Amino acid sequence: MPVKNRFAELLPRITEWRRDFHMHPELQFDTHRTSGIVAEKLTSFGCDDVVTGIGRTGVVGVIKGRKTDSGKVIGLRADMDALPIIEDTGLDYASTAPGKMHACGHDGHTAMLLGAAQYLAETRNFDGTVVLIFQPAEEGGGGGREMVNDGLMERFGIQEVYGMHNWPGLPTGQFAIRPGAFFAATDIFDVFVEGRGGHGAKPHECVDPIVATSQIVTGLQSIASRNIDPVKQVVVSVTSFQSEGDAYNVIPPRVHLRGTVRTLDPGVQDKTEERLKTICTLTAQAMGCTATVDYKRNYPVMVNSEAQTAFAADVAASVAGACEDAPLIMGGEDFAFLLNARPGAYILVGNGDTAGVHHPKYNFDDDAIPAGCSWWAGVAEQRMPIG
Repeated sequence: MPVKNRFAELLPRITEWRRDFHMHPELQFDTHRTSGIVAEKLTSFGCDDVVTGIGRTGVVGVIKGRKTDSGKVIGLRADMDALPIIEDTGLDYASTAPGKMHACGHDGHTAMLLGAAQYLAETRNFDGTVVLIFQPAEEGGGGGREMVNDGLMERFGIQEVYGMHNWPGLPTGQFAIRPGAFFAATDIFDVFVEGRGGHGAKPHECVDPIVATSQIVTGLQSIASRNIDPVKQVVVSVTSFQSEGDAYNVIPPRVHLRGTVRTLDPGVQDKTEERLKTICTLTAQAMGCTATVDYKRNYPVMVNSEAQTAFAADVAASVAGACEDAPLIMGGEDFAFLLNARPGAYILVGNGDTAGVHHPKYNFDDDAIPAGCSWWAGVAEQRMPIG
């Protein structure tokens, strides 16, 4: 099944949808305009049911095939939210919302799934039911978790679920996937180090939390180098170091660290959390300070199911001629919550030689649309064939 001619015909229209979404980015669960447009289009396509408000602002569309004897129900998911980034593309359809930008291609994901929805509603060339999932708040808000907790799988009877993300650096319209652990668990931490402030000229009368916290930052680097099996993956990154006060001659009383931990193995995740807490508290204590650690487990590891991954790769190969083996990715993806609830697979579609995701100059490549839409349609038609 190469790229379907219908998607070549629909490309100008789908591109127009995508660029409209790009011009009007919305953050996390505040996707009211986007969700409204999605629901309106799904209704106009003739979906059998369109439900809003799943997981706060999520939208679900249901399309029944020409036959439903198989009883199969497949979920297809796209994310809708943007990022708090100032766009620097110079495009004539650049963001009109100050400080907000579709810098991860969710505008493209939403448009491609809408294109597939229009085709599937027209043809219904499958034996079963397709559930179209338009999710808010992938970027840190846990929208996938909210939709699952809102009964997404049970309410619509979803048995398997599939997702797709564009990928800069992979040739446009090509695909890549891997079974098992794929995207990392994304934990976050806050460390509050308390000392005793005072005049910068009299450090002996203070307990300097700046020095203690600097030792903590250095010590945290030993987790990856000395505590975790070197053949396993872990990232510990301190991303913010803030003290109270900004005078040149004042030693502050408190310092706040923020950071992230990325792992692909539950045992490594447990060990990293334990070592991080120990290093922070005991290093601070050795320097005469106290440290309080707030460690939160955010998105879990995203794990592709073996059988569904092989199937997704076959569909991709039928569209693009081949499907590459994807690398492990230490970024997070809250499609993990859907894959924890049902078997399924997540695939990458090439965005070409563009700026990376989450970059102010990033832009989704509209030339990827026919391949992406064809893959969505192929998942439905080939997983639920009419005998």
